[in-house]
Amino acid sequence: MPDFREALDSGRVILLDGAMGTEIYRRGVFINRCFDDLSRTDPNLVREVHTEYRRASAQVLETNTFGANCFRLQGYGLESQVSEVNAAAAGIAREVAGDELFVAGSIGPIGVRLEPYGATARSEAREAFREQAAALANGGVDLFILETFSDLEEIRQAIEGCRAASDLPVVAQVTIQPNGETTYGDQPEHIAEAVGAMGVEAIGLNCSVGPAIILAAIQKMAGVTELPLSAVPNAGLPQEVHGRKIYLADPEYMAGYARRLVQAGVRIVGGCCGTTPAHIREMATQIRVVAQRAPRVRVGPTDGGEIPISAAVRGEEATEPAPIADRSGWGRKLAAGEMATSVEILPPRGTDASGMLESCRWLKEAGVDAVNVPDGARAMMRMGVIAASTLIEREIRIETVVHYCCRDRNLLGMMSDLIGAQALGLRNMLLITGDPPKMGPYPDATAVFDIDSVGLTNLVSHLNHGLDLGGNALGSSTSFVVGVGVNPGAVDLDEEIEHWYWKVEAGAEFGVTQPVFDVETLVTFLERIEKAGTRIPIVAGIWPLVSLRNAEFLNNEVPGIEVPDRYMDRMARAQETGNEQARAEGCAIAREMLSEVADLVEGVQVSAPFGKVPYALDVFAALEGYPTLEELEEQMKG
Repeated sequence: MPDFREALDSGRVILLDGAMGTEIYRRGVFINRCFDDLSRTDPNLVREVHTEYRRASAQVLETNTFGANCFRLQGYGLESQVSEVNAAAAGIAREVAGDELFVAGSIGPIGVRLEPYGATARSEAREAFREQAAALANGGVDLFILETFSDLEEIRQAIEGCRAASDLPVVAQVTIQPNGETTYGDQPEHIAEAVGAMGVEAIGLNCSVGPAIILAAIQKMAGVTELPLSAVPNAGLPQEVHGRKIYLADPEYMAGYARRLVQAGVRIVGGCCGTTPAHIREMATQIRVVAQRAPRVRVGPTDGGEIPISAAVRGEEATEPAPIADRSGWGRKLAAGEMATSVEILPPRGTDASGMLESCRWLKEAGVDAVNVPDGARAMMRMGVIAASTLIEREIRIETVVHYCCRDRNLLGMMSDLIGAQALGLRNMLLITGDPPKMGPYPDATAVFDIDSVGLTNLVSHLNHGLDLGGNALGSSTSFVVGVGVNPGAVDLDEEIEHWYWKVEAGAEFGVTQPVFDVETLVTFLERIEKAGTRIPIVAGIWPLVSLRNAEFLNNEVPGIEVPDRYMDRMARAQETGNEQARAEGCAIAREMLSEVADLVEGVQVSAPFGKVPYALDVFAALEGYPTLEELEEQMKG
């Protein structure tokens, strides 16, 4: 049979098969099984699916390997079986295809986020794709089909992995949402230009949405690329019927759109989720009909007129953020190397913010630079952090450092929140992953975690450059001072330092540590990041212990915090005298910590245990220029 590249050059339309997973599920295999390994554990079932698609007139059979990479197989304990799983799948498809049909090695995303949005390095992803592609090539496939990619950087690594394994043709397909864009905001024109420049034989779209949305996007792509286009839509959007997800687009409907896709210039067409051999059979009929008519030309949504390229821009349109010193008073102090001071105050549990605001008045009167406002710490429900911070800045006229976590919001929600925070005048952000809901009083609440703190840092850095996460221009940029958390006392300091590197690489501009009780631990961390070239302003966390029980809780139940024995002994002796003496001893220890770290760091965040602001203010007496608690009480009376 001819080479796949020759088939593309011939100008004829190539018909792919339909969904593999849908057919496997329809045959009674539940989703808790590893579908990819069925090529070894139940080869007859996979062979039967391929055979039905061949009978339906498919010209390309895709291997049952969409998730057969080491990352996804790890969930089934099969990460060491990548070669065997892929070889088995390629062998079955080759057997059914014979010499008459093409066999395409199906390769999907690895299922974890790549840097800078996640902790997986590009090189790790590239190697995983290379390993899978090599196994498929050795198994006898004729081409690779990359499917259902949302992240253009990940599909780049997949392409490079395929090229490193073999010189077989590559068809690269991206998935879009109902709005016609990827989850990262990439528009069809940009997808065509970006992926087309990565050195593939064909580009296209598959999965997620039905044929109508795919057609509209394909028409836009056709206006900006000369590469062959592929279109592999779902059988419509899934609907829930009696508790099951059902795809409602029937074969005739799908076939009608297949004809329209071919008329729009698509050269490779097929079906994704929900499509069956019946869909492919009808599509084959319609493709034969259109092939007998006039030569195909690519037409846009305006019946042949020039398709306007969207004004949405990519990374090259990024604007330079304002200097950190110009974004906020907090940023100015950090940039100048002055001691930036802050106190952590929890938002209220209900709608009455008067207590929180009164505490903030004390902080402003004392000369504290900013209020740190946690975002659902320990998965507790409190007033929203953006609302609470806005109240503080407007009512008290003191800056806030807004803790903002990834737990409760998806990517769209986070971008919307952050743009709103900019409009409200909030400027200082401490970006954190967030505690899982199981830690709090609502363990059945659902966490989102679309991205972690590294990805969130990259998102905010994009916004500061005037771009959304997909690299599209916002029209104006945000001006956040970007902070992240760090734990110098982490059990695995090497891992913590590596995670810190990714945060700095993503755009972090200052870091706030967990409470420091051992200065040598902090010094070791600072030396490590200095040597690694990732030293940015550091704000040391200071926690005034209020009792022996409080010290024991931090030392034994909070990961990454260790209270040295000498301080535990001091708290135990003080507790014997009474609660007040223990509190005074805890504040004395905190003042000692503050004095010792003042020359090592650019700022401090002092906690107010149990919301008791006087405990925090008592600690600041260790710094020159700050009043004692007694002096402050007199000021407040005046």
